[in-house]
Amino acid sequence: MTRLLTTCGLAAALLLTGCNRDKTPEAGTQGMNAAADEAAADAKANPTIDNPNVASDTEAANPNAPVLTFAETQYDFGDIRPDSVVRHTFAFTNTGKTPLLIADATASCGCTTPSWTKEAIAPGAKGEMQVQFDSRGKQGLINKQVSVRANTQPAITTIYIKGNVLTDSQ
Repeated sequence: MTRLLTTCGLAAALLLTGCNRDKTPEAGTQGMNAAADEAAADAKANPTIDNPNVASDTEAANPNAPVLTFAETQYDFGDIRPDSVVRHTFAFTNTGKTPLLIADATASCGCTTPSWTKEAIAPGAKGEMQVQFDSRGKQGLINKQVSVRANTQPAITTIYIKGNVLTDSQ
């Protein structure tokens, strides 16, 4: 009985959704394309919405933009014991002319976790990006990347970790 009620409720919801679609002025391919075109035009016309220091296609690079300079962009853990967690701290400096803000850092795998200095880094000041790797369920050579998104030009800077996760018998 419950399954029948669920099926009937689902069918009714689909019918109502289908009816409302015809009343929406932007329904169909034309409306979706127009909305996408408008969003693309707005993003191009207003590149400063998400990142005020990133130049659009038509404007020159900002000579005053912050510059994210890592002391090293790659770290090799060497041999890593199975089921262990290893960490490395990447030091960086803002070698630009305005404050540096890191918006986000994303790893190429769920086994790798970045954490970073959240405050604005003044020109000439230093910050840290700690990268943690969990070897649980992994074995053999690993090569992971962390993409750091900041108010720099270019907006993405990539750092790398690598190592060799040993097997239980090694």
